[in-house]
Amino acid sequence: MKNKSNFTGQLGFVLAASGSAVGVGNLWRFPYLAAKDGGGLFLIVYLVLVVTFGFALLTSDIAMGRKTQSSSIKAYEKANPKWKFLGILTFLVPVVIMTYYAVIGGWILKYCVTFLTGHGFDAAADDYFTGFITDPVQSVIYAAIFMLVTAFIIFRGVEKGIERWSKYLMPILLLLIIAVAIFALTLKHGEGADARTGLDGLLVYLKPDLTPLVGGTFLSGVSHFLGILLDAMSQIFFSLSVSMGIMITYGSYVKKDVDLNQSIGQIEIFDTGVAFLAGMMIIPSIFVFSGTEGMAAGPGLMFVALPKTFAAMGVAGHFVGGAFFLMAVFATLTSCISVLEAITANCMEITGKSRPKVTGVLTVLYTAASIIIALGYSLLYVEVQLPNGSTGQLLDIMDYISNSFMMPFISLLSTILIGWVLKPEWISDEIEQDGIKMRRKTLYRVMVKYVCPIIMLILFLQSTGLLGMVLK
Repeated sequence: MKNKSNFTGQLGFVLAASGSAVGVGNLWRFPYLAAKDGGGLFLIVYLVLVVTFGFALLTSDIAMGRKTQSSSIKAYEKANPKWKFLGILTFLVPVVIMTYYAVIGGWILKYCVTFLTGHGFDAAADDYFTGFITDPVQSVIYAAIFMLVTAFIIFRGVEKGIERWSKYLMPILLLLIIAVAIFALTLKHGEGADARTGLDGLLVYLKPDLTPLVGGTFLSGVSHFLGILLDAMSQIFFSLSVSMGIMITYGSYVKKDVDLNQSIGQIEIFDTGVAFLAGMMIIPSIFVFSGTEGMAAGPGLMFVALPKTFAAMGVAGHFVGGAFFLMAVFATLTSCISVLEAITANCMEITGKSRPKVTGVLTVLYTAASIIIALGYSLLYVEVQLPNGSTGQLLDIMDYISNSFMMPFISLLSTILIGWVLKPEWISDEIEQDGIKMRRKTLYRVMVKYVCPIIMLILFLQSTGLLGMVLK
């Protein structure tokens, strides 16, 4: 592959992979899913999935990439020529995700500009976010800018665009998230019996609400739990960038002397920690100002809660809000870069063309796609009933196709391939090079061979609505 990038050692790989993992999935998606699914119960399910499914899928992707020294399509072909089709399916996931990723990046960029120009408190108005995304001019401009910046960095090469800046900006973002999360716990709104505090919101975030599981029929309880399981699993896919070829691509850039066993653990911890803190930053804030009703804000949750929190800081809120959204732009940018890099790397392998030529074509295609998705809240507004029971606009439709439909299906097939065709040792041998011991080898073997295929089949049936038809 021409113009192939490489990471300079373990630290560079961990930071770059964390830059991919830590981003819009942690700051935007995790909090609104946690709020939607009752806080504590979602957290428990998510944490269990991270150390089991997340670990197994992340290990498989990274090790496969390094072992084959290829991006997803050729990686699966080298692993087993009969399974090349799975590499093609995996490649299609970032192809779909990239249609809307820059739109979300544009939202965050808009808030960054708003705060940096001294108008941050305007964003605390209840209708500010809706007003922005339904404006066909502003929403398109910001999405296009974000897309073009992403493409420019990919044009230069991933090691120049991610590794250099991740060393400095990711720790700053983490410190800002911690600071805002702590401040959110000090918030208070209302007086007397009607008062709501940040600590009350933290309890809502952490305490499992089991009422939906036991308050109705057995089948309704099972259906509700499977819905949470699907949300948590789709978040694992989105946040850890697994089952979409991204970590296979990153793995192909990793040198043989890097300890993958240690790197995978570090990525898991960093990604989960940031997601948890993001939820602690946003859910208590929205609870204080809007109560439990506000937690149903969905994808707009981050953009509703945080401006109100920064406004409560007074003058300091201008600076803290500006710094936070600036760092959030970077975090989202690194994730968006990783998605486009996976597409670029595969297209370079398929066509044999250079990085600049491939990037140029993809830039045109995805700028057009981003504009269409951005207009999905205004000129191209639609409401579509999805198989999982939810109603979605254009962005929601693409998110459903990639995260709730394709990824469970791909994970099902990839675990069958590794667990039963190639055998788990095909992966563990790659991890255990140079005498390195794979600490969770038994867990990996059990997960990839037995547990993952069964659960992924159930989740796929749930996401398509077929499971509900069977249970009736």
